[in-house]
Amino acid sequence: MVKIGNIELGDFPLLLAPMEDVSDPPFRAVCKDNGADLMYTEFISSEGLIRDAIKSRKKLDIFDYERPIGIQIFGGDEEAMAMATQIVDTVNPDLVDINFGCPVKKVVCKGAGAGVLKDIELMVRLTEAVVKSTKLPVTVKTRLGWDENSKNVEDVAKRLQDVGIAALSIHGRTRAQMYKGEADWTLIGKIKNNPNIKIPIFGNGDIDSPQKAVEYKNRYGIDGVMIGRAAIGYPWIFNEIKHYMATGQLLPSPTIAQRVEVCRKHLTKSVEWKGEGLGVLEMRRHYTSYFKGLNHFKEFRTKLVTLNKLEEVLAIISQVEEHYTREVAQQ
Repeated sequence: MVKIGNIELGDFPLLLAPMEDVSDPPFRAVCKDNGADLMYTEFISSEGLIRDAIKSRKKLDIFDYERPIGIQIFGGDEEAMAMATQIVDTVNPDLVDINFGCPVKKVVCKGAGAGVLKDIELMVRLTEAVVKSTKLPVTVKTRLGWDENSKNVEDVAKRLQDVGIAALSIHGRTRAQMYKGEADWTLIGKIKNNPNIKIPIFGNGDIDSPQKAVEYKNRYGIDGVMIGRAAIGYPWIFNEIKHYMATGQLLPSPTIAQRVEVCRKHLTKSVEWKGEGLGVLEMRRHYTSYFKGLNHFKEFRTKLVTLNKLEEVLAIISQVEEHYTREVAQQ
């Protein structure tokens, strides 16, 4: 049984990665339905929370059906991180996560996210400030290092464990790699198999099939995997991995009806949470993923990404279901 603090997560938990502009409550709802064991909010700026920035505060919205859920914060200042942690505490998540992995320039420039990888002493101080500011378990998400010449994650893992983190998720790339090339899990495996490391170690990067999840579990001995991009438009991946681990069999791909049902729920929840205008607008980035591989989808997609009323978009989604269900029946 893998545990983070007192949170029991089963034998090999599947985590939904925190992804900016993706891992919001509507997206998390469909991932939870489809087997995600632990989810995180989008990362939240510590400075934004302290300034009471509306966007940052909105990201604190969590719901009981999502539990266990972690709120992820980032920043480069100890005092701000401590204060932000106290604000996070007030909405009662199950854990607090620190982002030391985001490679995006606007975050790194502020000495936050993966920017902290260049300064391990700062990383340790920031982590300690968060751990001391909450009774909740604190976890960290990071990368292998800043670049090929500074893969310092083994040292980082030990030092962060020493200041009290309860689990560590490691993305198998450096900051310099961004999301390019293949993720290298060898160091993740080394950390997991280091007898001095007692906390759960989760691997992240390139898990895009049940076969790969099981292969990496067996090869590297990690406690669980964190899945990000592969879940966008395809939340079924969590249950597909669980089924494959339990039976050695692959589940059939989701039907058109299942794809439409999940897409519809995602859209409806998006509108409930953000209002119609923003909810419809921000859902547009997901349709290509939900309906990937459908022949001649362009005409439907054009309508889905140009219409502004929920009712109109739902009507097009129904047309998609009718059209492609009929096409499958004729094959």
